[in-house]
Amino acid sequence: MHKRKSCLVLIVWFVSATMSQAQQIVDTKHPAALDAELEKRALQSLSNIVEKEILSAVEAMPADKFAFAPTDGEFKGVRTFGQMAKHFSATNHILAAAALGEEPPADAGDERGPESVRTKAEILAYVKGSFAHLNAAIAAIGLTNIPVNASPISPLKRGEVTRSALIVESLVHAFDHYGQMVEYLRMNGVVPPASRP
Repeated sequence: MHKRKSCLVLIVWFVSATMSQAQQIVDTKHPAALDAELEKRALQSLSNIVEKEILSAVEAMPADKFAFAPTDGEFKGVRTFGQMAKHFSATNHILAAAALGEEPPADAGDERGPESVRTKAEILAYVKGSFAHLNAAIAAIGLTNIPVNASPISPLKRGEVTRSALIVESLVHAFDHYGQMVEYLRMNGVVPPASRP
């Protein structure tokens, strides 16, 4: 009985302390700041999902298949698997830079990515770095001291571009290429990790 009372007292204290702390946050933060925090959490969750799916697909493709591009049918001039991974990663970097008020990385190469990045390990590192850059842009949501630039690769023009819109554009673009990567994996006899039981 004594243990149950002690446990109950501890639970009541914890709930009271948590509610008090939550009320202090609500009282001290401007509603816009709370909205920015919710927006950051939501976009971070989406970014984590996209990054997980894409990284698992890139990791699943054998290293000797990064130069694979379909040839049967209407596939003339399509990117190889490795080029596609570099392309959406370069786009992540370019749009994240705009969302952070930075100049686009010189090595993004007009959405092609650095020529020096060629091996599976190098491409994986480049993909991971692009999502880290995108996550830095997500962390900047709500900060008014960091400007947002329009990007020449975005349909959003100066005056209508926002940090969140650039992030969403990047995630949508990356996930579009994820669909292509899944096809490339299956063409090479690899079941995408997300489709495995």
